[in-house]
Amino acid sequence: MDKERIVITGMGAVTPLGIGVESYWKGLIENRSGIGPLREFERELPSRIGGEVKNFLAADFLGKKLSKETDLFMQFALVAAEEALRAGNLRTVGKAEPCRSAPNEWRSYPEEPRDDKATVSLSGADPGRIGIVLGTALGGVKTLTETQEELDLDSSAKISPHFIPKMLNNVAAAQIAIRQGWRGPSLTVSTACSSGADAVGLATLLLRAGEADAVLAVGAESLFCSLMYAGLLAAKALSRQTERPEKASRPFDLNRDGFVMGEGAGAVLLETLPHALKRGAMVRAEILSYASLTDGYHTTAPDPTGQGEIRCMQKALAQAGLEPAAVDYINAHGTSTRIGDRVETQALKAVFGPRAYQIPVSSTKGATGHLMGAGGVTELIACVKAIEQGVVPPTLNYEVPDPLCDLDYVPNRSRPVELNIAMSNSFGFGGQNASLIVSRYRE
Repeated sequence: MDKERIVITGMGAVTPLGIGVESYWKGLIENRSGIGPLREFERELPSRIGGEVKNFLAADFLGKKLSKETDLFMQFALVAAEEALRAGNLRTVGKAEPCRSAPNEWRSYPEEPRDDKATVSLSGADPGRIGIVLGTALGGVKTLTETQEELDLDSSAKISPHFIPKMLNNVAAAQIAIRQGWRGPSLTVSTACSSGADAVGLATLLLRAGEADAVLAVGAESLFCSLMYAGLLAAKALSRQTERPEKASRPFDLNRDGFVMGEGAGAVLLETLPHALKRGAMVRAEILSYASLTDGYHTTAPDPTGQGEIRCMQKALAQAGLEPAAVDYINAHGTSTRIGDRVETQALKAVFGPRAYQIPVSSTKGATGHLMGAGGVTELIACVKAIEQGVVPPTLNYEVPDPLCDLDYVPNRSRPVELNIAMSNSFGFGGQNASLIVSRYRE
């Protein structure tokens, strides 16, 4: 029996390049950087730059009450989720309030009368058959550290009753489910920088197992706090090229010296193909396969032989029933670290052979910074848009070629490319490897 086909019917994004998928995509193909000096950072540290989400006022999107009850990473997740659901026209009869200042391209529809006894959504989906999988590396660590700092300054400081739910990773998924009135599976995955990609992958597994008809996969992160920066600097992971922040994230460039942190969220609405067709949804793309493997090598460094990454990509190709020659574009993990970019290049050559030199390979982290748990989803969205628009986004700041990183990284400018199939790689601390393959939808 053929395995169940899984399709994408809605997408949402909150990124350093803009709020909303179209703003994000426009920034990518216009070769813009979303990286700059951090606006609020009290402690003096060698690196105080990042890809911040600009002009984001949570109350404008979520109302004052929900804004006070959620960590920033949850707020990003909620807004990206709502855009994906609006785009996919999957609206359940539930508690959701309209976004009051959403971008025009996805402003909330008028609210329908609520019926607490409803078992079928307005778009023909059963709320008990709609699930959510959310990926985040560290979730509410910002709330945790800020609250601890308040207590250090004043041991009698009053702690918010919302402190624990704001801090807990799984509450982001819970808030989305509560807001939408869903009662299907709700899972949270934390696999470092591959969390978002693994959220998409786990969502496909739930769908193929018959546990749900539709699953929203979300990746979300906001880690701009002194503790995170001090820890990553101690691990020698962050770039110290702070004089020109927009140039600091340099994937595959000879002068790269570490990654730049970013923040944001991405969401994709996944459905079985029969369910999507039954409710008349517009299909944006098809998920062909997902693979996840571990290096079993080191807590922070990738296996220098690239074996984990190689096996992961090979497994994704095998599950999709594809030869390496079928892939038209690769959205690389490409964080701008010395060893990480070199090992990924080496792994791509091992998997794709001579074809590796002919495939456009780009890392959008040059524009956004490293969105950590959100990266796997936002980068998958970039792949879908590339397929739809026939344009691949560039790798910004690739200026001085590295002899060990000698593939076609689409340097500095987006490029028209006709493509049907794309691969998105996400690799993380602990030897986490995840690969997704997405294609143009064919009836």
